[in-house]
Amino acid sequence: MEQGGALIPSLFTLRRIAYSIKEDRNDMATWNSRGLRGSFLEELVNMTNDKYRSQKLALVQKVPTPIKPITIDQTTRHITLAYFEQKSTVDYIGVVQGIPICFDAKECATDRFPLANVHEHQIRFMKEFEEQDGIAFLLIYFKAKDTFMYLPYAKLDRFWRRMEEGGAKHFKYEELDPAYEISTYSGTFVHYLEQIQMDLEQRDLSLIHISEPTRH
Repeated sequence: MEQGGALIPSLFTLRRIAYSIKEDRNDMATWNSRGLRGSFLEELVNMTNDKYRSQKLALVQKVPTPIKPITIDQTTRHITLAYFEQKSTVDYIGVVQGIPICFDAKECATDRFPLANVHEHQIRFMKEFEEQDGIAFLLIYFKAKDTFMYLPYAKLDRFWRRMEEGGAKHFKYEELDPAYEISTYSGTFVHYLEQIQMDLEQRDLSLIHISEPTRH
């Protein structure tokens, strides 16, 4: 089907991707997720992206944030002080079977996600990305629930506009669609391609609804 003039792969293709991943999930290494701290979500996403790439299902890269070193330890040659040269956009960008995607990976310690964790320039970038027929979203790890969620850009935008209109500066876990909870396999795998498929299906339904003639 077409979205904004761009050809979108069939849902059959994405279903085939999901099936392929499920068939291969037993080959994943096993980690104890509760034992990891700090960049836990980023580590899992990187592992997932490596797996997608090895299976030729997707090519997704971590976006480096340019930094300028200020102090370097002369013994270890490690950077001990630096500052960001420019604002980052999103954490990851890539393509899934011809579909451009971008997303940010966030961790949240409580059931309330502060919108301060997302910056205005990131919202603006994701909006522009969607206008170019891409798929933008957040991957959120709610630590208290040990749960991974996929948040479509459209929903994030509604929360953002609500805040700008004087509403809550956060959104609650309970406000998210439970259908967008991300499966994990062997405690290591954040299989977000299934949620991209669901996101596309929702967009398809919206387009069908818009295109239906009004009956009198």
